[in-house]
Amino acid sequence: MFARYSSARRAIARFFAFFAMVWLAACDATIDPNANVGQGIDPGDPVQVALLVPRGSGTGSDDFLAQNLENAARLAIADLQGATIELRVYDTAGDPATAAAAAVNAVNDGAKIILGPLYSEAANAVGVAVAGRNVNVLSFSNTTSIAGGNVFVLGATFENTANRLVQYGTRNGINRYLVAYGDDAAGQVGSQAIARAVQNNGGQVVGMESYPLSQQGIFTSTRRIVSSVRSSGAQAVFSTAGAAADLPIIATALPDAGMSENVRFIGLTRWDTVPQLFALPGVQGGLFAMPDQTTATLFADRYTATYGEPPHPLAGLAYDGIAAIGALVAAGNTEALTKAALTSPQGFRGTSGVFRLLPNGLNERALAIATIQENQVIVLEQAQRSFGGAGL
Repeated sequence: MFARYSSARRAIARFFAFFAMVWLAACDATIDPNANVGQGIDPGDPVQVALLVPRGSGTGSDDFLAQNLENAARLAIADLQGATIELRVYDTAGDPATAAAAAVNAVNDGAKIILGPLYSEAANAVGVAVAGRNVNVLSFSNTTSIAGGNVFVLGATFENTANRLVQYGTRNGINRYLVAYGDDAAGQVGSQAIARAVQNNGGQVVGMESYPLSQQGIFTSTRRIVSSVRSSGAQAVFSTAGAAADLPIIATALPDAGMSENVRFIGLTRWDTVPQLFALPGVQGGLFAMPDQTTATLFADRYTATYGEPPHPLAGLAYDGIAAIGALVAAGNTEALTKAALTSPQGFRGTSGVFRLLPNGLNERALAIATIQENQVIVLEQAQRSFGGAGL
């Protein structure tokens, strides 16, 4: 009983400490979205970078990922030319209050920019904690709601994937989309990203159809979805279904419910990661997006050769962050770590292809457009190799 009471008391103390820190930071500075946030540097001296990782949460997967992120960051530092990065690693325990305190300590220690943390609440807390210190945060999160001000998200976003697929669809005569999504949080966020992408690219959302995340729920819903496709004149069904979750069911159920082969099935998630999907009738001729596999394989092989095991799928984000910082520092600009420099339109070369950071804190990553034909992945349009410039 005493242990439970002590644990509860510590949790309450952390709660109030965190919100006190957030309140004080918020009082110190409110970041103008147009301000060129970021520390000045001497490009000739080592630049101190703080890496925030989720080690210490008590979860083995967090510790494993933390080590992979650190490994990838150090691999990137070894690959730099013309820039010297001094990396200091801080554990966050996956906790917002701990992450915010670590970020403050890092800046006090001399960090000019923060790489990480992973979880969205922790990344948001870090951004608030160092807002008054004029320090940018390159988080590993893909949660778009935390982006902006001094916080950037490096993780792959639904917005980026949806935009790429809709732009391809528009060029190929697809203008009317029905959005089919699971009724969980990820499905709802994904469906809104699809709707925005369609609207922003001049298309029309002719229907929004949700379904329960159960086998029976999906089979029951697909007749309604197909009926909506027919009545709305949709040219494509854009689905949020995950390859290892609801996609196998909905890709089987839609053809069984009578969806026309002339209606394109489009996926917001990658289909190439689960080869068992390739034989499903519903994905044949469908569209999905994926990173440049040549670049991704090179990174995975290099990591494996160095550390003796394949990298965690998210490890490349740490490499990308260091690669971007290093490229900007190597250019000799004293404002290399400011928002203006970080959002260079030419972007950077990363572990899965070129990417760039956007002024709103989001990112754009080059993606290939692929389909499934005869149980094989066929690339229809390669990922772009640059953003219209020489790149970095």
